[in-house]
Amino acid sequence: MIRGIRGATTVKNNDADEMVQATKEMIEAMARVNEIDPETIASVMISVTSDLNATFPAKALRLIDGWKYVPVMCMPEIDVPGSLPKCIRVMMTVNTTKSQKEIEHIYLNDAVKLRPDLLEEQ
Repeated sequence: MIRGIRGATTVKNNDADEMVQATKEMIEAMARVNEIDPETIASVMISVTSDLNATFPAKALRLIDGWKYVPVMCMPEIDVPGSLPKCIRVMMTVNTTKSQKEIEHIYLNDAVKLRPDLLEEQ
């Protein structure tokens, strides 16, 4: 079965190193808790809010051992008034035997505000 795994995090500054490190932390957590091998990943899509343009957060994947060939793309997030600032969002599409309910989505830093309903289940 192909499943989507969501992740989101925030950074304090529009800084390349901070963006890459925060993305790496989030991606590694997504893979760890969902027991994802990079060979099972179809693709990773990363969006950033309009206030983040210091670098491509996709660079984070190239810092993770074994992730060299994982297809990844960055794009802008829709600029909705009042939305969470300095936010990096991820959609990882993977092949897995886990059910939809077994998938653990990862929300770090201020991004926990995006899905409080998931926090209640944990």
